[in-house]
Amino acid sequence: MGEENVPSKEHWLSIGEIAQRSGVAASALRFYEDQGLIDSRRTAGNQRQYQRSTLRRIAFVQAAQRVGLALAEIKEALDSLPEDRTPTRADWSKLSKSWRSRLDDRIAELERLRDDLDTCIGCGCLSLQRCNLYNKEDRLSTRGPGARLLNVGIPGEA
Repeated sequence: MGEENVPSKEHWLSIGEIAQRSGVAASALRFYEDQGLIDSRRTAGNQRQYQRSTLRRIAFVQAAQRVGLALAEIKEALDSLPEDRTPTRADWSKLSKSWRSRLDDRIAELERLRDDLDTCIGCGCLSLQRCNLYNKEDRLSTRGPGARLLNVGIPGEA
Protein backbone atom coordinates (compact mmCIF):
# COMPACT_ATOMS: atom_id res chain seq x y z
CA MET A 1 0.00 0.00 0.00
CA GLY A 2 1.30 3.37 -0.96
CA GLU A 3 0.55 6.96 -0.14
CA GLU A 4 -2.24 6.97 -2.73
CA ASN A 5 -4.58 5.35 -0.16
CA VAL A 6 -4.00 8.02 2.48
CA PRO A 7 -6.44 10.95 2.33
CA SER A 8 -4.76 14.20 1.45
CA LYS A 9 -4.22 16.86 4.12
CA GLU A 10 -7.15 19.00 2.92
CA HIS A 11 -9.58 16.20 3.82
CA TRP A 12 -8.78 16.57 7.53
CA LEU A 13 -10.46 19.17 9.75
CA SER A 14 -9.69 20.33 13.27
CA ILE A 15 -12.18 19.77 16.06
CA GLY A 16 -13.03 23.48 15.92
CA GLU A 17 -13.74 23.29 12.19
CA ILE A 18 -15.89 20.17 12.61
CA ALA A 19 -17.76 21.82 15.50
CA GLN A 20 -18.41 24.94 13.46
CA ARG A 21 -19.48 23.06 10.32
CA SER A 22 -21.70 20.57 12.15
CA GLY A 23 -23.13 22.89 14.79
CA VAL A 24 -22.15 20.37 17.47
CA ALA A 25 -20.09 21.50 20.45
CA ALA A 26 -16.51 20.27 20.66
CA SER A 27 -17.34 18.61 24.00
CA ALA A 28 -20.12 16.63 22.29
CA LEU A 29 -17.72 15.62 19.51
CA ARG A 30 -15.26 14.31 22.10
CA PHE A 31 -18.14 12.44 23.75
CA TYR A 32 -19.22 10.95 20.39
CA GLU A 33 -15.65 9.83 19.88
CA ASP A 34 -15.48 8.27 23.36
CA GLN A 35 -18.69 6.37 22.51
CA GLY A 36 -17.19 5.07 19.25
CA LEU A 37 -19.56 7.01 16.99
CA ILE A 38 -16.83 9.00 15.21
CA ASP A 39 -13.06 8.67 14.87
CA SER A 40 -10.20 11.11 14.79
CA ARG A 41 -6.47 11.03 14.40
CA ARG A 42 -3.98 12.96 16.48
CA THR A 43 -1.43 15.39 15.14
CA ALA A 44 2.15 15.51 16.39
CA GLY A 45 0.89 18.17 18.83
CA ASN A 46 -1.85 15.75 20.04
CA GLN A 47 -4.68 17.75 18.45
CA ARG A 48 -7.68 15.90 17.10
CA GLN A 49 -8.30 15.91 13.37
CA TYR A 50 -11.33 14.48 11.64
CA GLN A 51 -11.90 13.44 8.07
CA ARG A 52 -14.34 15.70 6.28
CA SER A 53 -16.64 12.67 5.90
CA THR A 54 -17.13 12.74 9.68
CA LEU A 55 -19.62 15.55 9.09
CA ARG A 56 -22.00 13.04 7.51
CA ARG A 57 -21.61 10.63 10.42
CA ILE A 58 -22.40 13.46 12.84
CA ALA A 59 -25.51 14.35 10.84
CA PHE A 60 -26.48 10.67 10.94
CA VAL A 61 -26.08 10.60 14.74
CA GLN A 62 -28.15 13.75 15.17
CA ALA A 63 -30.95 12.50 12.93
CA ALA A 64 -31.06 9.15 14.73
CA GLN A 65 -31.17 10.91 18.11
CA ARG A 66 -34.12 12.99 16.95
CA VAL A 67 -35.95 9.76 16.13
CA GLY A 68 -35.35 8.76 19.74
CA LEU A 69 -32.58 6.20 19.41
CA ALA A 70 -30.11 5.74 22.22
CA LEU A 71 -26.44 6.26 21.43
CA ALA A 72 -25.82 2.53 21.84
CA GLU A 73 -28.40 1.83 19.12
CA ILE A 74 -26.86 4.47 16.87
CA LYS A 75 -23.42 2.93 17.37
CA GLU A 76 -24.82 -0.48 16.50
CA ALA A 77 -26.27 0.96 13.29
CA LEU A 78 -23.00 2.68 12.38
CA ASP A 79 -21.06 -0.49 13.20
CA SER A 80 -23.22 -2.36 10.70
CA LEU A 81 -21.68 -0.28 7.92
CA PRO A 82 -18.42 -1.27 6.23
CA GLU A 83 -15.32 -0.07 8.09
CA ASP A 84 -14.27 3.54 7.54
CA ARG A 85 -17.19 4.37 5.30
CA THR A 86 -19.55 7.27 5.55
CA PRO A 87 -23.26 6.40 5.57
CA THR A 88 -24.73 6.72 2.10
CA ARG A 89 -28.28 7.60 1.13
CA ALA A 90 -28.99 3.89 0.68
CA ASP A 91 -27.59 3.14 4.15
CA TRP A 92 -29.75 5.83 5.70
CA SER A 93 -32.83 4.59 3.85
CA LYS A 94 -32.31 1.01 5.02
CA LEU A 95 -31.65 1.96 8.64
CA SER A 96 -34.38 4.58 8.83
CA LYS A 97 -36.98 2.07 7.65
CA SER A 98 -36.15 -0.07 10.66
CA TRP A 99 -36.70 2.97 12.90
CA ARG A 100 -40.03 3.94 11.35
CA SER A 101 -42.12 1.93 13.81
CA ARG A 102 -40.38 3.63 16.73
CA LEU A 103 -41.17 7.04 15.26
CA ASP A 104 -44.79 5.96 14.67
CA ASP A 105 -44.98 4.92 18.35
CA ARG A 106 -43.65 8.31 19.46
CA ILE A 107 -46.18 10.09 17.26
CA ALA A 108 -49.01 7.99 18.72
CA GLU A 109 -47.76 8.73 22.26
CA LEU A 110 -47.69 12.46 21.57
CA GLU A 111 -51.16 12.36 20.01
CA ARG A 112 -52.47 10.49 23.07
CA LEU A 113 -50.86 13.03 25.35
CA ARG A 114 -52.31 15.92 23.33
CA ASP A 115 -55.78 14.41 23.33
CA ASP A 116 -55.72 13.70 27.08
CA LEU A 117 -53.99 16.91 28.09
CA ASP A 118 -57.12 18.82 29.04
CA THR A 119 -58.44 16.04 31.30
CA CYS A 120 -55.38 14.12 32.43
CA ILE A 121 -52.18 15.31 34.03
CA GLY A 122 -50.33 12.01 34.00
CA CYS A 123 -52.14 10.28 36.82
CA GLY A 124 -50.41 11.20 40.01
CA CYS A 125 -48.36 14.32 39.48
CA LEU A 126 -50.73 16.29 41.71
CA SER A 127 -51.78 13.33 43.85
CA LEU A 128 -55.26 13.30 42.42
CA GLN A 129 -57.64 11.03 44.23
CA ARG A 130 -59.44 10.17 41.03
CA CYS A 131 -58.69 10.16 37.33
CA ASN A 132 -61.65 9.31 35.16
CA LEU A 133 -59.42 8.28 32.28
CA TYR A 134 -56.80 5.87 33.61
CA ASN A 135 -56.53 6.03 37.38
CA LYS A 136 -59.95 5.40 38.83
CA GLU A 137 -59.79 5.25 42.62
CA ASP A 138 -56.14 6.41 42.49
CA ARG A 139 -54.81 2.86 41.96
CA LEU A 140 -51.49 4.19 40.62
CA SER A 141 -50.63 5.91 43.90
CA THR A 142 -49.09 2.64 45.12
CA ARG A 143 -46.38 3.00 42.43
CA GLY A 144 -45.03 6.20 43.95
CA PRO A 145 -45.27 9.94 43.34
CA GLY A 146 -45.17 11.72 40.02
CA ALA A 147 -46.67 11.32 36.61
CA ARG A 148 -46.81 7.55 36.37
CA LEU A 149 -48.15 7.31 32.82
CA LEU A 150 -46.61 10.12 30.82
CA ASN A 151 -43.54 8.26 29.58
CA VAL A 152 -44.54 4.64 29.78
CA GLY A 153 -48.06 4.37 28.41
CA ILE A 154 -50.82 2.73 30.41
CA PRO A 155 -49.50 -0.05 32.67
CA GLY A 156 -51.79 -2.98 33.12
CA GLU A 157 -54.22 -1.75 30.48
CA ALA A 158 -54.91 -3.77 27.37
